[in-house]
Amino acid sequence: MILCIGLLLACGITGCFGKRDAETKNIAANTAGHTAGAVENLYKDKYDPEVTITTVWGVDPELKFKRGETIENNIATRWAREQFGIHIQTLWSITDTNGAYETKLRLSMSSGQEMPEVVTVGASDITIAQDLIDSGLYAEVGAMFDKYASSTWKKAMAQDPNVWNQYSRGDKRMGIPVLDYAYNHDYVLWIRQDWLDKLGLKAPETIAELEQVMEDFKYHNPDGLAPEQVTPLSIGFKSTMNTWMGDPSWIFGAYGTLPQQWNLGANGKLEYGSINDGIKLGLGKLKEWLAKGYIPQEAALWDENKTAEPAVAGTAGMIPGPYWMSGWPLRDTLIHAPDAVWAPIKLPAGPGGTVMRHGTSYNNGVTLISRTMKHPEAFFTYQNYLFDHYADPLPGSKLDNGLFAGYDYQLDSTGNRIANDKISGGYVNSIRYLLVRDGARIPESQLQSLLHLASGAEPQTRLEKEAVVSYGPDTPAAAKVLLAQKDKSFKDMFTGPATETMKSRLDYLNKLESQTFNDIIYGIQPLSAFNTFAAAWKSGGGEQITQEVNEWYATVK
Repeated sequence: MILCIGLLLACGITGCFGKRDAETKNIAANTAGHTAGAVENLYKDKYDPEVTITTVWGVDPELKFKRGETIENNIATRWAREQFGIHIQTLWSITDTNGAYETKLRLSMSSGQEMPEVVTVGASDITIAQDLIDSGLYAEVGAMFDKYASSTWKKAMAQDPNVWNQYSRGDKRMGIPVLDYAYNHDYVLWIRQDWLDKLGLKAPETIAELEQVMEDFKYHNPDGLAPEQVTPLSIGFKSTMNTWMGDPSWIFGAYGTLPQQWNLGANGKLEYGSINDGIKLGLGKLKEWLAKGYIPQEAALWDENKTAEPAVAGTAGMIPGPYWMSGWPLRDTLIHAPDAVWAPIKLPAGPGGTVMRHGTSYNNGVTLISRTMKHPEAFFTYQNYLFDHYADPLPGSKLDNGLFAGYDYQLDSTGNRIANDKISGGYVNSIRYLLVRDGARIPESQLQSLLHLASGAEPQTRLEKEAVVSYGPDTPAAAKVLLAQKDKSFKDMFTGPATETMKSRLDYLNKLESQTFNDIIYGIQPLSAFNTFAAAWKSGGGEQITQEVNEWYATVK
């Protein structure tokens, strides 16, 4: 297989880095350790002598390595050295299970150990990111971004300027947001179309129709499954009611609110969705569905990956999830149910015709740069290249097939990409070898590519070719279904750092909420317990948090 593995490395050796923006190429010295009158151009396309960037890694336990590589020494670290003259030095790495990465970062900070010059923290570890910002160890990065970032990167960031809010302190931008694809974790409802067809049913458009479909899937299963074998709707809420796969939040959305996020109220102020009266109706519906066996009896113990198991096993009738699920995990359903056909449908409406789903933030984490880093501009050399050449490259450009041949892509004898599962030695998600999670993403580029494919066009760009080999044939159609309800997506409206009262009371309030909701769904407490919870949430710090959130909102709206 290894048809093109040397191309990228050779690119570095022969100096094929493309032209940079004139604004960046002419930057005068302006970082710590250099005098105000220096005229040296600190930014380089390639550094000679080479410079070092220290970092740390929380390694995804599912990340694969090949050819004896490690997170410390792999194709990406060698590429950075040969392409840019940047030596990426690892201070430590840890397999990131059960919050191990956040714990290790916190211990390193509190014990005075050497801290990384560049550290990327994912959205799930936002607490430690805020603590690192407040530690004073990391620099204000806004001025650096304005000076060194390429126009491609700046335009991508400008697609939603709110991504900076969470990492800002006043007018100082303290962390560079990691961008995600637009709508990447919004969801459609995936349904077994073959079951619908065999039962002579149409896709449900309302909650009432959905209930009839779930009843038929369970008690008249066309594959001959016994009722106790069928999961009509696979959802889970082990840690949150507002997630990315197997998500139940749209059920509350049918009654006019979204839990565990801040929504815009009728009075123009932000309200916490979990105390809205619509939650009570959603909890009542989930309690009813649990009793009827429509949702998993273990839903309170199921995380996102667990909800995929009955879908893959061929025993689930529906699962809510992103547009890209036809590639993973739903493609694997064919192993257990060869005749299975999954189809994306719109989310069903509530009694008043209401549909709401949570919207994907364009922010998927943050990169911090140390105050003591000698060459912070080197990080921009590295990341600018990815935005300019990898994020959405033109057909025929250097990275228009992928990042590393033989890792995340492979070409056949005709120069076309082969399916990921056919790559010699196995597919490797090598963008996770990079300093920034997922490399470089331009939020709106992914769906634009999918809509182009949905029109019947042949794949031409990297994103289009990647969609064909990675996401499955139904992904473009799912993107169209998703965008047909684009006005039903609602993002969390609070994008600022944790307020003072959040820091002291939010853990308690979250536990109170989770316990109460689970108790109501499982019949341990009556439905009226929601009213008690809402009052306790307000008096237990929630009312003060709401005031602080709206004070923040007044400064940005």
